[in-house]
Formats: sequence, C-alpha cells, structure tokens
Amino acid sequence: MELFELKGKVAVVTGGASGIGAATVRLLERCGAKAEVLDMKNGCDVTDEQQVQKAFGRIGAFDILVNSAGRAVRKSAAELSGDEWDQVLDLNLKATFMCSRNALPVMKRRGGGAIVNLASIMGLSGGIYPNASYQASKGGVVNLTRALALEWAADNIRVNAVAPTFVNTDLTVPIFSNPEVLKNVMRHTPLGRLPEPEEIAAAIVYLCSPAARCITGVTLPVDSGYLAR
Repeated sequence: MELFELKGKVAVVTGGASGIGAATVRLLERCGAKAEVLDMKNGCDVTDEQQVQKAFGRIGAFDILVNSAGRAVRKSAAELSGDEWDQVLDLNLKATFMCSRNALPVMKRRGGGAIVNLASIMGLSGGIYPNASYQASKGGVVNLTRALALEWAADNIRVNAVAPTFVNTDLTVPIFSNPEVLKNVMRHTPLGRLPEPEEIAAAIVYLCSPAARCITGVTLPVDSGYLAR
C-alpha cells in the first residue's frame, strides 16, 4: 500500500480558492487526486444547501471532502451582533455539517471515504483575543467531528479535523499586519515559528490518505506548541 497515494481519488474542497483551502487543493493534486473547489469565488455558497446539492450532483462520485471554508468576526462578545454571530456559525459550523451530510450517500456508494474539517486552536482553548463566535463555531466543529466519526464508522467513512494556530492567510491579515499583535501571538508559540498554509495542508492530506486509515474522530493540532502551554 502506498501510504500517501491518492491516485484515482476525487476530492471536494470548500473554501478551496484561497489560503489553506487552495494549498490543500495543490497538495491533493500532487498526491494524485482530482480536486474540485466549492467557493464563493467560483459561484458556490456552501451555506446554501441547495447550491451544495447542485454542486455535488455536478461533481458526481467523490471520495474526500475537506471542509475548509470559514470566516471570523473579531469583536468582543458585548459588541457582537446577532447577525454577525449567525454569519460565522452558518459558514464555520452549519455548512460543515450540511456538506458532510450531503457527502454521506455519495461516499457510502463508494464504499467509504474521508472527511477532514477545519477546526482551530480556538476550538480547543479560550484563545488570546476576543473572538466568541469563531471560538464557539470551532469548538462545535471539534465535537461534530467526533459525533460524525462515531456515527459513520460502520460505513467506512473517517471523519477528522485539523486545528491550526495562526496562519498567514486573508483571514489573519489584521494579526499579521500589526507588529504588536503578532508579537503577542509569538509569545504563545513555543517553537518560535508559525506554520504556512502548505503545512496545514500536509496535515489535512495525511488524514485523507491511506496512512491514516485507522484514524477517525481526532482533531490534530498544527499549532507550533500553542496547546502544550
């Protein structure tokens, strides 16, 4: 068995037009998979279940789903509006559930599959900065991952998550563009370096690969030691 061989596999990556999602698409393709991108930039709003169903119908059979689409509203809880809360939860958590649920019958027909969700260190800790909706959504992703892993194991569908620390993407521009804020992040980074999108993609693709065939229900931190504090 080629542990990291994905030749002949079809992968669907939400939020795959930029950041971690785009890096994941590139690495999946290097490992032999055909990658399909669902993203607002190519006309698919994954918070709309009808659009997801239409996209899945167009793609047909697939073996891998990476739920990478996400957003954040960095405000204190007292300042966060109900609409802003809904926007974050709808994309980060509800869309992850809806895409996974709609992938289930497709993967069952294929005899199994792999789903990898994008969680965050903020789903496993209280974080550094006020970000209540993001932290709640990613905590939900962590436990949704466990729940689906148990429910779908009998169908040979593995469900895991990756929990990155701060990564330099469009989502974190306010952090990486502010030297004082970034300095504070680095104080919570024991390795003294932050991962690039490609390093998060490597963890995602590992969990999609035959090398992880006995791994399900886990959330794998790629956090430069943040959670070890």
